Amino acid sequence: MRLAEVSDPATGAYVALETLIGLRFPATQLQLTRRNRALSALAGPNKANFRGRGIDFEEVRSYQPGDDIRTIDWRVTARTGSAHTKVFREERERPVLVVVDQRGSQFFGSQYCFKSVLAAHLAGLLAWSALGNGDRVGGLVFNDSRHREVRPRRSRKTVLTILSQIEAFNRRLPITGGDASSLAGMLDTLRRIARPGTSIYLVSDFYGAEDPAVREHLFRLAQHSEITALACSDPLETALPPPGRYAITDGRQRSELLTSDRRLRQQYREEQETRMSALGTDLQRLGIPLLRASTAESPFLLLQRYFGEQRR
Repeated sequence: MRLAEVSDPATGAYVALETLIGLRFPATQLQLTRRNRALSALAGPNKANFRGRGIDFEEVRSYQPGDDIRTIDWRVTARTGSAHTKVFREERERPVLVVVDQRGSQFFGSQYCFKSVLAAHLAGLLAWSALGNGDRVGGLVFNDSRHREVRPRRSRKTVLTILSQIEAFNRRLPITGGDASSLAGMLDTLRRIARPGTSIYLVSDFYGAEDPAVREHLFRLAQHSEITALACSDPLETALPPPGRYAITDGRQRSELLTSDRRLRQQYREEQETRMSALGTDLQRLGIPLLRASTAESPFLLLQRYFGEQRR
């Protein structure tokens, strides 16, 4: 996939596996950053809050019983007259979990693509970038009634499995009669499979996030994992179309939407702004950054800009 192509918004109502695989090449230009040090107990390329033998020098401190004598700093010991040892900052591996929402509410779009397609592209870029960074990558794809989890592994085959599941769930859309509580159910599953120190990228439109159960699950997850929320939206969700008469459907029934009423348009815009503001506030209290993604914007440029800002 050429860089010129990924600089444009994603397109279509459905995603193709070949497209997700092609994101492997632009993903090499993304560098996932980490706000906190890793907590995982396996050796790897990320600095952790564990002190011991490693390649990054941390400090010199007084020798304590049980310290490895090979780390004694003889120069400091000779100068001070008491034994001192070198302490290093060990490197730890981090597992990365990409969680992808393919519920019925995601099957919506007004310009370039549906939110479900945007979520798939974001997930593909994140998965390939994490693998290129040497991380173990896993996934959790869910819709209104089921989910499929892929355990983290450092292999191209695992990423391909994740992408295949995303495409399979995407192809099952539309799903009517969806239950917003499925978001809480997914988070309950996520708590079961996410190990301490996991970096979680949660790609969803977050419909149903006002459920107290959702907030409780996010609170528990944030205690031992690093979560980044990517909220998918469409321009038509933030503002009604120009005044006129529009045919609308929920997949089962058809109706007409009249948008000539200025008060209706203002009320709609305010309600959407209030919803997103409340979501941002709730996540901020948990230390979870919220990245807003629009179907009218390139998912690659969005991630490139976000992670570029995180490294500054």
